[in-house]
Amino acid sequence: MRFSAALAIGALSLSLAACVGGGPVSQSGSSPTVIKYGRDMSPDPAKVAGLSQWVQGFRARANASGISNSTFDAAFRDVVYNPEVIRRSQNQAEFTKSLWEYLETAVSEKRITNGRAMLARHAGVLNQIEATYGVDKEVVVAVWGMESSYGEKRGDLPLIEALATLSYDGRRAEFFQQQLIGALKILEHGDVAPRNMTGSWAGAMGHTQFIPTSYLAFAVDFTGDGKRDIWSEDPTDALASTAAYLAKSGWQKGQPWGMEVTLPPGFGAAVSGKSAKRAGSEWRAMGITRAGGGAVPDGQAALLLPSGIKGAAFLIYRNFHAIERYNQADSYVIAVGHLSDRLKGGGPLRTPWPAGDATLRLVERMEVQERLTALGFDTGGADGNVGAKTIAAIKAFQQSRGLVPDGYPNAELLALLRRS
Repeated sequence: MRFSAALAIGALSLSLAACVGGGPVSQSGSSPTVIKYGRDMSPDPAKVAGLSQWVQGFRARANASGISNSTFDAAFRDVVYNPEVIRRSQNQAEFTKSLWEYLETAVSEKRITNGRAMLARHAGVLNQIEATYGVDKEVVVAVWGMESSYGEKRGDLPLIEALATLSYDGRRAEFFQQQLIGALKILEHGDVAPRNMTGSWAGAMGHTQFIPTSYLAFAVDFTGDGKRDIWSEDPTDALASTAAYLAKSGWQKGQPWGMEVTLPPGFGAAVSGKSAKRAGSEWRAMGITRAGGGAVPDGQAALLLPSGIKGAAFLIYRNFHAIERYNQADSYVIAVGHLSDRLKGGGPLRTPWPAGDATLRLVERMEVQERLTALGFDTGGADGNVGAKTIAAIKAFQQSRGLVPDGYPNAELLALLRRS
């Protein structure tokens, strides 16, 4: 996954990877403007001293990973404990938007218009990237739009400082230490100077928000200048790196990510979910058609019902899962896929959403899991993450009550569980 710190809060979560600093990073001068502290915060002297001591102890691990002392010293020269990073990491609001509310922003008319402008502006290089990696240029641009609003918001925090602060004082220290080693390896290679290595509080960098370990695995030097530069005003390397990532994640050239479909009247929904793959002929036999009219194509696909049988339904293909490697949230994948369709000239989704439904809060999702488990439907735990096991438990419960088993967790389901 491109950013494993982007936790999916249920099936419809928003990527935390997109939570960059909140303003464009200027790369035109010798050094970008970066945020050291927010809200007039001053670092705790004890934390400053503690981080300094921790950094000296971390040198041995860095050396063992191939980082020279000169690179280490240059990277940490101006690093101090940054309370703004900790503040941002501890103030992640729970994602409570419904999918349709999320899509209003993610696939807004402004984002569509700007995306088409970027396709025209960078047509030559995007055509080359598509020819090289076999990934649709509109999909690459859609990821760019989702991650940084086409480069407008690339992150404003000094990355080494952010990762060091989280490694020393964060809740996922080992993960951030791995990213810190990755960032130091990038500096060792010479792809970017420490002063220009900026990103989000959690370490996501550049136009398409790579974390350091994913950068090391997938970033490419498409311009041929000897550097994999995802930070500069020129987005070429970042866009090519995204295409390379998707290609290595199993992207199939010429195939769709998914498509909106229309369900026949009385559809039972038992055969749904990302693991329930069927051939196109089987979906046709069930009466499922393209939302815009016409038969669904051949090829293995699964039926995704993000709002149950009440809203838009999608047949999803292998390319859905390639985008999913970039971000695991279904909402993100649908947004990227739909935005790419709009950039190709496609229209809006046709099926109305259940506008009256509200997304369950974390405590409510946990309650759903607890009540299902108490009734004998195993959810695998009560963490609020509505994954495959929880969806299967919901469907089994719905079937036991004579309901359409669409696996959709909403207020109606919770109310029924409370009465059971």
